[in-house]
Amino acid sequence: MDKPKVVLGVAGGIAAYKACELLRRLTESGHDVRVVPTDSALRFVGAATWSALSGHPVSTEVWSDVHEVPHVRIGQSADLVVVAPATADLLARAAHGLAGDLLTNTLLTARCPVVFAPAMHTEMWEHPATQENVATLRRRGAVVIEPAVGRLTGVDTGKGRLPDPGEIFEVCRRVLARGVSGPDLAGRHVVVSAGGTREPLDPVRYLGNRSSGKQGYALARTAAARGARVTLIEANTGMTDPAGVDVVHVGTAVQLREAVLKAAGEADAVVMAAAVADFRPAVYAEGKIKKKDGAEPAPVALVRNPDILAEISAERARPEQVVVGFAAETDDVLANGRRKLLRKGCDLLVVNEVGERRTFGAEENEAVVLAADGGETPVPYGPKEALADVVWDLVVPRLGRARTGEAGG
Repeated sequence: MDKPKVVLGVAGGIAAYKACELLRRLTESGHDVRVVPTDSALRFVGAATWSALSGHPVSTEVWSDVHEVPHVRIGQSADLVVVAPATADLLARAAHGLAGDLLTNTLLTARCPVVFAPAMHTEMWEHPATQENVATLRRRGAVVIEPAVGRLTGVDTGKGRLPDPGEIFEVCRRVLARGVSGPDLAGRHVVVSAGGTREPLDPVRYLGNRSSGKQGYALARTAAARGARVTLIEANTGMTDPAGVDVVHVGTAVQLREAVLKAAGEADAVVMAAAVADFRPAVYAEGKIKKKDGAEPAPVALVRNPDILAEISAERARPEQVVVGFAAETDDVLANGRRKLLRKGCDLLVVNEVGERRTFGAEENEAVVLAADGGETPVPYGPKEALADVVWDLVVPRLGRARTGEAGG
């Protein structure tokens, strides 16, 4: 089979050198990559580097190899165009349909999915002109992933850093897998929780669970690849922030509740994939609890944690908001799941069987998605991102449905 054809556009920002890593990941995973830099990009990384890494000649303008009509053919033949980094200038030219070089010509002729990975200083990203250009590109169907927060050039720190190339690659891979179906979550804001809460007993001990957060991260990544603005509320995963996702780090169930309620205020969908501890110690010991010779340890009194899923299902910030819960069960999986769906009042409940060597920490999962309207969607054993896509496939048609007061979706 022919290799998928990817055009890697590189704009003139200091982060251009990071695109070399993205190029390596694309070529090593079996993609045929053509690099199309701007003139400014070549001031940071030379044409010889791009040519050697991609195996294709590199040009910035439309006058090279005119007989092959590259300003038309490159975009026409591409399966994906990704621009990383995408500067404020490049986003502006793309949004206004300018075609002053080979890259902007390619963007105009491409009929495949297009991904922009912005990188610039915080003030440039937050400027109303840039935000309007981003909104225009998203409205037209492009995936513009949110920049990361971190160290910029000089001593500056803030939002505008190019996401990790490995994470950009994951977005590209997911967009390619979906083909030309389009970013069906474009214009939507979704909130996803991931990981497991830890309830401190003393400065060195806590009550926790085995959740790795991988399913929640898969939900966040697939949502971003489908065009959504994603807020990921992460509890104790230690994983790299996904590209194009705003990440809020929390530790305990109470902190998770506060973050979810804050983010859910303007969200179209909330997916509670995190494993939230049902109980926490009633008393926190300021110092490490010591063993006493010959004495049994004192009992640990527990109190209930807030039921976040039930709370956001009952008191939705927006009438049309879709709420998805997860139920990890060890026995009577479907029966317990149906009871939990009714009790929690969410629209969808992803039910799976868990155990010490099952689901937690694994790359694969299987589940049944129960719907408040009576539907059941089994998801066979496979990658967690496949389950994530099924969840979003079920969420999308429910977005914007008027509610009549029942818990149905």
